[in-house]
Amino acid sequence: MTKSFYSNGKLLLTGEYAVLDGALSLAVPTKFGQSLSVKEVNSSQLVWKSWDDVGRVWFEETFFSSSPEHTPNEQSSFISYFDQAPHKSQNGKTLSKTLSKILREAKKLNPDFLTGAKGYAVETKMTFPRDWGLGSSSTLINNIAQWAKVDAFQLVWNAFSGSGYDIACAQHDHPILYSLKNEKPNATEVDFNPSFRDMLYFIHLNKKQNSREGIAAYRNKNFHKARLVEQVSEITLKTVSCKSLSQFESLMSQHETLLSRTLQIPTVKESLFPDFKGSVKSLGAWGGDFVLATGDETTPLYFEGLGYGTVVPYSQMVLEPKG
Repeated sequence: MTKSFYSNGKLLLTGEYAVLDGALSLAVPTKFGQSLSVKEVNSSQLVWKSWDDVGRVWFEETFFSSSPEHTPNEQSSFISYFDQAPHKSQNGKTLSKTLSKILREAKKLNPDFLTGAKGYAVETKMTFPRDWGLGSSSTLINNIAQWAKVDAFQLVWNAFSGSGYDIACAQHDHPILYSLKNEKPNATEVDFNPSFRDMLYFIHLNKKQNSREGIAAYRNKNFHKARLVEQVSEITLKTVSCKSLSQFESLMSQHETLLSRTLQIPTVKESLFPDFKGSVKSLGAWGGDFVLATGDETTPLYFEGLGYGTVVPYSQMVLEPKG
């Protein structure tokens, strides 16, 4: 018997950093995501294999259900003895520890998860390059949560940190307004499908940003938190209802200026694209992954000419609302 799960990737259009403190934010699920399939096998092993977007295996690991001194039929966790497994590289060991941590936390939430004598063959497949920052971790965690029958938000917060907006995107097929209220996630689907979407582009900055490092830098800044949350929330609401490209560009510029002052670093347009005629907005953790730019049919040529070869039109990136 094979079970299959799938989760959407994510992009945060407004609310980066401030979403951690309760700001209302606009997020969109992407057409790209990650699947997870689980097949029961007659062994005492959990064999894990991860495939990238071009069909290459980029990670493999085997977890054992019991140590040699235990009997094969004993109720035990497949992740109890993984540290004894050999690893080809330090990077492989780090990935194994991260996966083990997620599985351990899932088991804490559901003690019946990964017990018994049966084995499993698990495969994950991403439909986007790993360095795109569309949620390789959040899609994995949401898939594991579905498999383990646990709450995905609780799982990500027990294993790591963050606002949880990426988990919400993994679970929704529409754009969402997302916020944290009293440490509880709130996601509401909204009708955000701008008429000027053909003038919006996502450009990858050729490097993956570590979101945890970005969050730490944000936390170390001294600023009026409540005021920032209020201003970002206001921009978010105006963005959802905005009807014209010029208004959208104005709101994006306001958002960039606000975060630039808070983080005390220049905007991405000031530092990388000062001569670009349209607006450019950072997404998620500043300094990497994708930015959102407004423009026309010549926009891809501008960024490609500067060495940014991944330019994705809005309609090719964002999951189209159904119905």
